[in-house]
Amino acid sequence: MELRHLRHFIALAEEEHFGRAAERVFVVQQALSNSIKNLEDEVGVPLVLRTTRRVQLTPAGREFLVGARETLAQAAQTVERTRRAARGEVGRLTVGFVSGLAFGGLPEIVRAFRELYPNVSVDLRELTAQEQEAGLRGGQIDVGLMLLPVRDPGLDARPLWRQPLVAALPAGHPLARKRRLQIGDLSDERFVFFPRHLRATYFDQVMRWCAAAGFTPNVVQEAIEIPTLLSLVAAGVGVFLPIAFFERLSLPGVVYRPLEDAPLIDIVAVWRREEGGSGPVGSGPIVRAFLGVAQEALGAQAGVSP
Repeated sequence: MELRHLRHFIALAEEEHFGRAAERVFVVQQALSNSIKNLEDEVGVPLVLRTTRRVQLTPAGREFLVGARETLAQAAQTVERTRRAARGEVGRLTVGFVSGLAFGGLPEIVRAFRELYPNVSVDLRELTAQEQEAGLRGGQIDVGLMLLPVRDPGLDARPLWRQPLVAALPAGHPLARKRRLQIGDLSDERFVFFPRHLRATYFDQVMRWCAAAGFTPNVVQEAIEIPTLLSLVAAGVGVFLPIAFFERLSLPGVVYRPLEDAPLIDIVAVWRREEGGSGPVGSGPIVRAFLGVAQEALGAQAGVSP
């Protein structure tokens, strides 16, 4: 039994006339008659009563009409769901992100994506960059949000957002009276920072910048989470060099000051490069849709070209 047989039968049932039904489905009348006969042979019972002036459904035909309409509707829904899946509009997406992006970047992306693709289930996982790379290779996550660089040749990355470093100072610190700082102003300060193994890219970039200014930061306390580090700043334990969007995390006792010639940190989306593929073309429609939304949500305001 083919879907065209069902369409022919429904047209005949609604038109109650072979000629009009044939015109409606764009076939000759004999072809429609043969199609109905084949359908009846397959079902094994008469579906229509033929007279010289009109066509009527048998009781079995009336029951079959209900099922035929349901079947065609389900087929149409299946086709539409398939097309939407091919466009990345339905399905499931697992996104890894480094913890700091929860305060800037991640909310904008996820909100915009959910508005555009409400039928895609988004699973968010807070992971270090190293954990994200492992998760991408192993297929546990579909896309990662982290900082450059990404060294794994099996992964591709797209810059989304470029942010400078700023100085986070205790509110009563003498340098807090300045509107803008030089990195050298912090050479004699105590620092709080991440352990290098958790954020090696971030750590190394800060250390290189300070070394170019002629000093090595005196890190007196390490902590894993951004709020903890900023709490240490508020307590006067040391100063911190976060990315600018952490200024959104307003904490009593902490002030932020811009830094002259601060290095720009790239926040990137990372995905697994499929064999024989390159870039988002090889990454699946949902990932491609997510990358497009992320680029639009953050790229325009960050000075990063698509």
